[in-house]
Amino acid sequence: MALETYEAALDYLFAATDYEKMQRVRYNADTFSLDRMRRLLAAIGSPERRLRSVHVAGTKGKGSTAAVVHAMAVAAGLKAGLYTSPHLVDLRERIRVGRAEVPSEALRQLIAAARPEVDRMRQADDAPTFFEIFTALALRHFADAAVDLAVIEVGLGGRLDATNVLEPDVSVITALSMDHTLQLGATLAAIAGEKAGIIKPGVPVVSHLQPPEAMAVVERVAREAGAPLFVVSVGRGAPRLFGSNDDGISRGTPRPTRGDITYSWQPAEQGGRRGGRITVRTPNAAYEDLFLPLMGEHQASNAAGAIAAAELAGPLGPRLTPDLVREALAGVEWPGRMEYVPGRPAILLDGAHNRASMERLLEALARHFPGTRMVILFAAAADKDIDGMLDALAAGAIPAEIIFTRTATARAADPLDLQARFRARGREAEAAAPANIALRLARKLAGEEGLVVVCGSLYLVGEIK
Repeated sequence: MALETYEAALDYLFAATDYEKMQRVRYNADTFSLDRMRRLLAAIGSPERRLRSVHVAGTKGKGSTAAVVHAMAVAAGLKAGLYTSPHLVDLRERIRVGRAEVPSEALRQLIAAARPEVDRMRQADDAPTFFEIFTALALRHFADAAVDLAVIEVGLGGRLDATNVLEPDVSVITALSMDHTLQLGATLAAIAGEKAGIIKPGVPVVSHLQPPEAMAVVERVAREAGAPLFVVSVGRGAPRLFGSNDDGISRGTPRPTRGDITYSWQPAEQGGRRGGRITVRTPNAAYEDLFLPLMGEHQASNAAGAIAAAELAGPLGPRLTPDLVREALAGVEWPGRMEYVPGRPAILLDGAHNRASMERLLEALARHFPGTRMVILFAAAADKDIDGMLDALAAGAIPAEIIFTRTATARAADPLDLQARFRARGREAEAAAPANIALRLARKLAGEEGLVVVCGSLYLVGEIK
């Protein structure tokens, strides 16, 4: 099959997708390692060795954090790459240099150039996955563009993720919670171990303040790697040292050098955009009264971690000033994450897809839209923590009508099953499919002054967009 058109190249690339196989073996150490990824990269010129990078893992907020670091790098005049996943509408969204998505022709050429090695590996029964191939292409695109800094979001986990071939300037671990338990483990400690697998010897680590069992793992891995650890938490007065009795961190063992990053937040609007006004303090500087056009207090925590990471990134840190950070944050856009679309009714798009992220979404809705009539349009992949998300919705933190729908993916949960499980929790809901029909119903129920909230799946967000 010739790859003379962009469409033919995409067909070839998507032929590498084997979701069921990924579910079975992705994080089984006996059957999966980074060796295949390294062989693929070596065959296309080892682009990862030519990159300075910021590497971002976590359960929640890793995409937002990456986007904020990238915004600061662009504002600082650097040629900056950004690699994120999944995309919402177009695959090219995942790879950016500056604000530009990878051009279709450039992506076609990248796929065509990698094809001989991919074919050889397939013939040797060592076929790379879609994510491995696409990550390799992204790294090659950044190396060919001679970016000054690449901001790379982990796809899933960390230890065995295809992105973990990097030797970054700084590693970031955002908020951890239960998700992808089949691949990562059934406890927070196990999940933290996978995420902390991105920590490299001597490379600084910025971590959100995690639940105690997860924080203990991050601390241990950082200590064993000799990696300086910086921890982000909400401001509570003077910076704390290791072992203080109010931070929820494990006790009794020596720790690596640590600096604290603290933040404060309140909801705000500026120039017609909704978000928050934040202050961030790092061991090096104070960034006062910044407007961040991303809603929810959790985004303040993400921004604080991003600022700390930017300070530690060699090409970017020396260029940071409070004014530059203020300018960069005010211009941040991160579609599909509490993305507000004005209208009658207005629509809010959010990719919340586990219990913790659903709880944060509901908290943010209560803070930003008090008294607003709301209709929640929800779909989920069948392998996600559906019970956890339904528990959060059923708790009634905000008064809202619920409509269950489904996405066009084979993994989508049945909306009638979602409705039945919700009724078992004592709550009534509508069910409608496909998503465009469900959206029409949601608009009607919300009324012109209401708000339609689309959540539960980034695939649903993409379809609605």
